[in-house]
Amino acid sequence: MKNFDENQLYQFTGTERYYRISRKHLLTDGTKYVAETAGAFWMMDAVASHLSEIGTDDWFVLVRVTVADTAAVMRYEDGNGNIHAEQAIPYTDFPLQSFILYACWDGEYWVLMLPSEY
Repeated sequence: MKNFDENQLYQFTGTERYYRISRKHLLTDGTKYVAETAGAFWMMDAVASHLSEIGTDDWFVLVRVTVADTAAVMRYEDGNGNIHAEQAIPYTDFPLQSFILYACWDGEYWVLMLPSEY
């Protein structure tokens, strides 16, 4: 991890640019910051993979990451507490115990963003 600072997450409101991580998935400035500085491209890839399986019937997905010791659980929810999918991550050095990101379908792309960027 290089220079990850949780307090920096609050500076991201909206985005100036989008960064493609696959044919149908984009990162915002905030999620790119997390991926780069917290070494969490694995997380963005996992989200993109699950979004492809979930499909676009729900245009909004809340991704809840919970870290305990060196393992994590990722839950993909509809925003109302209903779980679409859940994934166990056997090892991670992600620096936060809990983390939430949003994924929104814009009609062409899934955009992964921090809640403050919504």
